[in-house]
Amino acid sequence: MTSRKTVHNTHISDQLRKLHGAVLDIVSIMNQPQRDEFLIREAGIRLDRALFPLLVSVERFGPIGVVDLADRVGRDYTTVSRQVAKLESLGLAERKPGADRRVREAVITPKGKAMTDLVDAARDRIGRGIFESWDAHDIDELVRLMRKFADDFTNLPADPHDPLAGA
Repeated sequence: MTSRKTVHNTHISDQLRKLHGAVLDIVSIMNQPQRDEFLIREAGIRLDRALFPLLVSVERFGPIGVVDLADRVGRDYTTVSRQVAKLESLGLAERKPGADRRVREAVITPKGKAMTDLVDAARDRIGRGIFESWDAHDIDELVRLMRKFADDFTNLPADPHDPLAGA
């Protein structure tokens, strides 16, 4: 006779595999250069596609150091440093000393914020099309559960065997 715990563990494993597949699908779609180009066009802005995720990340997570920004976008920090300098030259971001004076952090400028506001409006229009057939409760539950998942995933130590993780 199969124990209830084994059946439950198998169900969780099956669901985790499906969840992982869904997350990979979403991340893959979001990382497609064509998606960024489409959103840039929809927003009616002129911006090099390579700078787009950096601008949005600086607005969402700033003030943010270059190393942290590079980790978030999956690029080398030297490349990101050059790209942040380009955002500065365009007047979209600036670097200021952080709490740790050795680290300069990127922050959004008013011009950069105006540009990300246009992106947000375009994202809202696109999102409304995706969710037009969903009922409000399902959207609320998706948002609640995704936030819960993201928070728990963020708080998970990179190496659970590291005695300093979470310290």
